[in-house]
Amino acid sequence: MKTRMHDPGHSRHPGFRALAEQALTRAAGAPLSTGNRVDLLIDAQANFDAWLDAIANARANILFGNYIFRDDEVGRGFVAALAERARAGVRVCVLHDWLGCLGQSRARFWQPLREAGGDVRTFNPFDPLSPFGWVNRDHRKLLTVDGHTGFVSGVCVSGAWLGDPARGRDPWRDTGVALHGPAVADIERAFADTWATLGEPLPAPSLADAASIEPAGDVALRVIATQPSTTGTYRLDQLIAALAHERLWLTDAYFIGVAPYLSALTSASHDGVDVRLLVPGASDIPAVAALSRTGYRALLEAGIRIFEWKGSMLHAKTAVADDRWARVGSTNLNIASWLGNVEIDVAIENEGLGRQLAQQYERDLENATEIVLSRRNRARPATPPPRHGLHGHGSAGRSAVGAMRMATTLGAALGNRRVLSNAETRPLLGGAALLLVIAGIGAWWPRVLAWPLAALALWIAVSLAVRWMRMRQHPAQASHDDACDTSDSAAPREPGDDH
Repeated sequence: MKTRMHDPGHSRHPGFRALAEQALTRAAGAPLSTGNRVDLLIDAQANFDAWLDAIANARANILFGNYIFRDDEVGRGFVAALAERARAGVRVCVLHDWLGCLGQSRARFWQPLREAGGDVRTFNPFDPLSPFGWVNRDHRKLLTVDGHTGFVSGVCVSGAWLGDPARGRDPWRDTGVALHGPAVADIERAFADTWATLGEPLPAPSLADAASIEPAGDVALRVIATQPSTTGTYRLDQLIAALAHERLWLTDAYFIGVAPYLSALTSASHDGVDVRLLVPGASDIPAVAALSRTGYRALLEAGIRIFEWKGSMLHAKTAVADDRWARVGSTNLNIASWLGNVEIDVAIENEGLGRQLAQQYERDLENATEIVLSRRNRARPATPPPRHGLHGHGSAGRSAVGAMRMATTLGAALGNRRVLSNAETRPLLGGAALLLVIAGIGAWWPRVLAWPLAALALWIAVSLAVRWMRMRQHPAQASHDDACDTSDSAAPREPGDDH
């Protein structure tokens, strides 16, 4: 039987509000910024138009970071717009992720911008001295112009987001925000902090100071800029799930909830909160969609409503709680985003924007199919997977989340830490089959396992030895290199590149 927690008026008590603000600030690792204006940007075309307009009007500096820049009509259009501003004397700094752009664009894609005087840096390119360093990615999508306009979204610089009507591909569903006011300084600082780990930092005088930016509206918000292992957004998501009183509506592109977060959602639902989850019906990464569906049953049994988008790819990452709180940004509800990536989100505390996002959520549900428990207890995708126009570099970190999902389930089973739901038991058979195959290979052809392990051990040993030598010879420089030697000049060159 569900019970609803009654609000005794604490939410209107000044002392309680101060305590809640302190809890949110500490959980997110981000202070509350007031005096801002926020405009919702629905889908890629609205975001691209706003970005290009802001870039065209830049007079001092442009800071642009995105996970994917694709060498297509959209990507080349942005490079041309940035190059034009660089030739006009505007400082243009672009940060892109190595893995996200692998196979999407090469070094020569940036040549027009570099020749115009723009600065381009690559986050975390593959380094043979860091065998597992590739796991951490810069998954942010942000843009600031002249310290007075900022953008945060889930949209990458790629024509895939616009669809292809000639081939029957609908535009991707995504959400972003445009910001004006003191919070723009927080976005600039987030960009500058990552930029400084890749080479010469940005001059401090060129960055906006929140105290000097005039208020532009009445919206209070937090800019949550996370680094690997900081988990600010995860802690905030957990806290919001605990504080939600009436509703918690989530949209996520690559939902693979970890056990503590699933428990928080389940507890909220049991307490009478209307918890809903909107996810893709057909994902650009089918393996992630399949993993997501393994957790449906436990959520449905807890009373959580699940909807699958019927159109092309649903790539938005948003949350709405009680029409008073909302989150928009780059963070997916999975361990790769929460723990492994560099991410940025805007957590908004404003009833008007909360209602706008709630209304958009209801419109989205009109193009979604609700998943319910059937006699066979199976949930099927509403539509066959379409072609999305972007392959191989989805932003969920599918290797990490897949491994984590299986590890969590197998660990719970082997350690007997908790009772597994029927849906969670499905990976057990796959895990058993995989281990049987490995055992068979080890018994009959031991060298097949021994040689790769030996090669991996040698690789790691050489990496550690080289790092030790660097630290002995140049302690300060080695420390800096270990943290950030990932500038564009260190990126692998593709065949045929000019530099």
